[in-house]
Amino acid sequence: MAVAYSIPAAPLELSEEIKKSRFITLIAHTPTVEAAKAWVNEVKRQHPAARHHCWAFVAGAPQDSQVYGFSDDGEPSGTAGKPILAQLMGSGLGEICAVVVRYYGGIQLGTGGLVKAYGGGVGTALKQLTTLLKVPRTPSIIHCDYGDIGVVEALVGNYGGEVLAAEYGQQVSLQVAWESSVWAQVDRELIDRTHGRVSLDPLDG
Repeated sequence: MAVAYSIPAAPLELSEEIKKSRFITLIAHTPTVEAAKAWVNEVKRQHPAARHHCWAFVAGAPQDSQVYGFSDDGEPSGTAGKPILAQLMGSGLGEICAVVVRYYGGIQLGTGGLVKAYGGGVGTALKQLTTLLKVPRTPSIIHCDYGDIGVVEALVGNYGGEVLAAEYGQQVSLQVAWESSVWAQVDRELIDRTHGRVSLDPLDG
């Protein structure tokens, strides 16, 4: 069963100077890989004169390695993207992307210095980031006659269901997302209170 996890509640930007190079750390909420890549490109457009735009993201649930990504963007391999990703993974946050923009100041930092600058900047930013808890929801499709819509609407209200879409034809068809933990209880009550006429079905099923 999917578990709840924290996500960024608002964007964050921090700037620091290290040996004449300016490092700007930007963090944003990115719920998908596509959103993360789009935001990285947006940061690049905002800072066209920067030497490097190094980034990493966890664009989904924290434990889903399929939604990880990172780039050193021209810095020595392993000195930027991986340290940024390590900080994100260590935070336990999901749906998050961090970009560190570097305006080069003419002094080389060395491998250790780069790891510290990129990873440390993100680590500092994460301590200041405001977050909120995301409780995963499971979408369902409910088909019912108009005579049973009152029961359905009552359960939606009682169990905090989120109505995603509704169609009113000969029957009512509702797409409702529920917290995974209440699915079985809602299904049981729906069947009991409509004498088996209505039940929950997975939206993709």
